[in-house]
Amino acid sequence: MAEPLIICLHGIGASGAQLMPLASSWRASLPEMRFVAPDAPMHHRYGHQWFSTEGNPLDPARILAARNAFDDLITDVVHREGFDDRHDRIAFVGVSQGAIMGLDAVASGRWKVGAPVAFSGLLPPQPVSSASKSTPVLLVHGENDTTIPPMASRLAAAQLGTAGFKVELDIERGTGHTISSAGAQKALSFLKKSFL
Repeated sequence: MAEPLIICLHGIGASGAQLMPLASSWRASLPEMRFVAPDAPMHHRYGHQWFSTEGNPLDPARILAARNAFDDLITDVVHREGFDDRHDRIAFVGVSQGAIMGLDAVASGRWKVGAPVAFSGLLPPQPVSSASKSTPVLLVHGENDTTIPPMASRLAAAQLGTAGFKVELDIERGTGHTISSAGAQKALSFLKKSFL
């Protein structure tokens, strides 16, 4: 069976390189996995972003408008890595804005990947396609997140669950808008279970 490809999706004002330490920390446990962490396509004054947050940062129209650029970039990554016909061996691991884009890609039915992981994300209010409902989903959110409240992941879990997805939701006590070491460990276990 082909090794899985983990595509890391960074948050606003960051870069793909900032998620590579997470990949490095997983590498010992997942030596057969490949990791890529592309930069989001839009410029941000501190780095890159998947969609603009001027005005209402969570306006669903912003996320819809960002879909084509996201799909083009991910299609390029998937092609370059040789996974064109192996989407079931791909995981999206996103944080914050990256988590939003990854969840939207799966929930809309555009990307039938093997396992999305969303840290501190949300799912825009939209119909959820059941096209990928066999895909297990992990949502991890800090209880003390003031950037995107944890209720966002609870709502996403309910939306996905109603569409038939098998969702694991982990609300972490004492954690803010970040990937904690416990959250990273939870994601590692989830990926191992999903792919190995």
